[in-house]
Amino acid sequence: MDGWRKAVVLGSIGAAGILFMKKKYPAGVLATGVGLAMLAAEYPEKFEHVRQSLPEYFERGMRVMEMAGQAGKRITEAAGRSSVEVWEEIGG
Repeated sequence: MDGWRKAVVLGSIGAAGILFMKKKYPAGVLATGVGLAMLAAEYPEKFEHVRQSLPEYFERGMRVMEMAGQAGKRITEAAGRSSVEVWEEIGG
């Protein structure tokens, strides 16, 4: 990778980080996109592999989110019961 391309990628990622910290999300996404576009132009075969793997990553992420939602629901239900109800459920 040429020096100027490295500078563009690193500069855009650094700018995106600063923009995200300043809560300027649209500009941060735009800066990140510039960096990713430069990387994709330099390494198209690796980005093709990532693009083909995206559905699997999304599926895994959705399963994790589903499990977290179920755990949150159980915690909410348990928090709503009194200690007497839990004690009686145990058989005390």
